[in-house]
Amino acid sequence: MKLLDTKFNLLTLIAAVVASLAATAAAGLQWPVWAMFIGWVAFFTGGHAGKQVLASYLCIVLGLVFGTVAATAVAALLPLIGSYAFGVVVFAVAIVVVSLRASPWINNIAAYFLGLIAFFASHLPPTLVSVLELAPVSGLGIAAAWVAHQCSARLMRKPA
Repeated sequence: MKLLDTKFNLLTLIAAVVASLAATAAAGLQWPVWAMFIGWVAFFTGGHAGKQVLASYLCIVLGLVFGTVAATAVAALLPLIGSYAFGVVVFAVAIVVVSLRASPWINNIAAYFLGLIAFFASHLPPTLVSVLELAPVSGLGIAAAWVAHQCSARLMRKPA
């Protein structure tokens, strides 16, 4: 039974401690804790090597940028075509994001969508400042998940 396995419980404890430290740091900096978890989740959608983690983070940031552009486009189109603006803009953004799966390096579609979700969930204005506010928060989350993963990987390499 996994719940009685010492390594299983230690890995769980490591993840919980690192997540709680990251959440405390985010809250202490008056950053939205939920946005930190966007980065945490994005870590698990891509590879776990350093370059892959950086690529996933870049995809989140680009998702934030795409969210800013999308919100601006929706605001511009709403007076012209009403609620159809959402369909038109989502179609355009989805074409770009899904096409990026062919990119050799920044191809983490889930991380792009997590960035988009973070932008829209924040209810911040569609500005570069908003991207600059959210990017470090998700960066904290992805870095924390990487640290937890690295600690767990080291533990797994040691004989029991």
